[in-house]
Amino acid sequence: MKVLITGGYGFIGSHVAERFHQEGYDVIIIDNLTTGKKENVTIKHKSYQLSIEDPKCVEVFKSHKIEVVVHLAAQVSVANSVSNPIADAGSNIVGLVNMLNLATTYGVKKFIYASSAAVYGIQKELPITEEMECTPISPYGMSKLSGEMYCEKWERLYGLQTLGFRFSNVYGPRQDAIGEGGVISIFTNRLLTEQPLILHGDGDQTRDFIYVEDVAFAIYRGANSPQTGIYNLSVNEQTSVNRIIEVLNEIQPVPEIIHKEKRAGDIEHSVLDNRKVMRDLDWSPLYTIEEGLAKTVAHFKKESKKPLKAEKRAPSPARVKARKILSKAIPTLETLVAFSLITWLTFIYPSSGSGVIDLKLFFITIIGIMHGSRQAMLAVVLSTALFTYQKLEGGRDVISLTYDTDFFFQLAIYLFVGLVIGYTIERKKTIIKQQAYELDEMNNRYVFLDRIYTDVRDVKDELQTRILNAGDSYGKIYAATKELESLEPEHVFNSAVSVVKSIMHVKKVKIYVVNKPQTYLRLMASSGYDASGLAKSLKVAEHAYLNEVINTGAIYRNEHLREDVPLMVAPLFHNEKVTAIIAIDDLSFESFSMYHQNLFKITTDLISSALNKAFTHISATESQRYYEDSIILKPEVFSDIVTSKKKMYEDYGVPYLLLNTECFDLSTSATAEYLSTKLRETDYLGMDYAGNLLILLTNTSKDDEEKIVNRLAHDSIILTATEE
Repeated sequence: MKVLITGGYGFIGSHVAERFHQEGYDVIIIDNLTTGKKENVTIKHKSYQLSIEDPKCVEVFKSHKIEVVVHLAAQVSVANSVSNPIADAGSNIVGLVNMLNLATTYGVKKFIYASSAAVYGIQKELPITEEMECTPISPYGMSKLSGEMYCEKWERLYGLQTLGFRFSNVYGPRQDAIGEGGVISIFTNRLLTEQPLILHGDGDQTRDFIYVEDVAFAIYRGANSPQTGIYNLSVNEQTSVNRIIEVLNEIQPVPEIIHKEKRAGDIEHSVLDNRKVMRDLDWSPLYTIEEGLAKTVAHFKKESKKPLKAEKRAPSPARVKARKILSKAIPTLETLVAFSLITWLTFIYPSSGSGVIDLKLFFITIIGIMHGSRQAMLAVVLSTALFTYQKLEGGRDVISLTYDTDFFFQLAIYLFVGLVIGYTIERKKTIIKQQAYELDEMNNRYVFLDRIYTDVRDVKDELQTRILNAGDSYGKIYAATKELESLEPEHVFNSAVSVVKSIMHVKKVKIYVVNKPQTYLRLMASSGYDASGLAKSLKVAEHAYLNEVINTGAIYRNEHLREDVPLMVAPLFHNEKVTAIIAIDDLSFESFSMYHQNLFKITTDLISSALNKAFTHISATESQRYYEDSIILKPEVFSDIVTSKKKMYEDYGVPYLLLNTECFDLSTSATAEYLSTKLRETDYLGMDYAGNLLILLTNTSKDDEEKIVNRLAHDSIILTATEE
């Protein structure tokens, strides 16, 4: 079984991951590492560094058959929720809804989520039970309460089993000094570094502290329980801060206690009633506060002895600002330095202004190439000033210059060169920047999908190894499914027939493709049936068993042995939608069992996986399969599909028809556009190597030619059969 833990590298999530791993689950973790640490989890697991709001999370659900989701990823700071409620809602509400939606879409059996005692707000009556009114006093508590309502409604609307826990103050190893219950980790850190403990108030304020391993075990129990709804998760005991200090002092002497004023808004006493969770989940807390603190301090001591990793400190805002100013100033400084050099050369070699090369034009060009339009314009201004100065030094006056067309022509050349060079370089920089951004996006997507592929491949390799070692029947499955290694759906459908025949020991197999509205089925491949008695198309509404298979996605068994219905029918999926069905007949009576139903499911799942891979490949290489802006297959692709149809005809007698088109007063693209509206989803349009436009009709014989030609008739198109 597979469990997905969001926030699995966090304090609670890492302990939950360990518990499920101990119980034999395959663990998958989604965590954006905002607060979690990868070193928290040392067990074997699959890891994805994603935010729970990220659309790429769908790839994780697609790649793994997840049965349980434990949703712990959240924004957990009350203070941060007050200062930035939008970010709090984004993680705690939007992220939760994304996980709920994916869990529903991909058939998760149980969804467990973390709520908080913060939903209760300030309560006068203690202990607090689940039935008491929730009046949260912070955006954090409000978002957690909203999450509970979403989960409750999701269960009613979509049938997803949801179970929520309102945690009291959780403590234990790996806890950071933030969030609810952080007082213990803060005290422990200060104790081990021999710093004084800071106590706000008199220390008589109480909380309901629960050890993290008790929480992890409760979540595991919930995953394996039919219970749903919301539960308090606590010890149901009030422990004062003074008592915490006493226990810590027994473990290691407390150096000093500094008393400070009580913080405004602090709740004096809090304790949650845990009788409901103890009764319904058969769970009880195992660790006393003394045992929990001893384990926590021991962990912190062990961690403190590890060598510290060098942390990269973020530069201060002042330094960042200084760097920005400097980065903007450097191009200007370079321009001024270059201008100083040009000015010096101009006065050293005065003839250069009117000689073979104008140094000022050279200056504008070089600066424009180096820094773009802004510095190019500065170079133009400086060059204009220098040129004017040269003229004035040469005995000209300002008034005469205003009437000098040569003077303005020279200035126009400076401006023109500056604008052209500057614009060209800016445009080039913009294109490079855009391409770099797109390349970075593609690289990120490639890395992510490559990890998904590697994970799926590992699972497949492991499954194949198990199949080979599991006995003769399953070894045969492995050998047969090697035939499915193709990236062309036509080849997969052809191979699927022989694979099903071989594994299920049947002679009659037929595969129908489902149209997009899922209202009709079209025969794609078959074996063992009398061609005259085999329906080439089926209307879903007229067959109850087809309705059942398409709507439920489950295997259909003809338990009443009706003659007009196949013995078994299994769906094939693509993008979580039934895209085809495989039906078998002629199964021996002793093989009409649950074992063979499971065998059929394994076989069709492998076929479905191969088909998914082929469809994904086609989507990714669509531009290489078709001529640009058309639906006409290129010769090499079309030829491959025709070869596949020939093989199906030779092996199983499934007919096909190849029509040649001759066009008059119509272009090839216009002809293809007209024909595409008349063809079925299982037919193809393509070019041969001689440049002829051909139509390939699936499951169509020579006898159907006249009817097909009449259906496709057009005044400007002549259709002739070239091959059947």
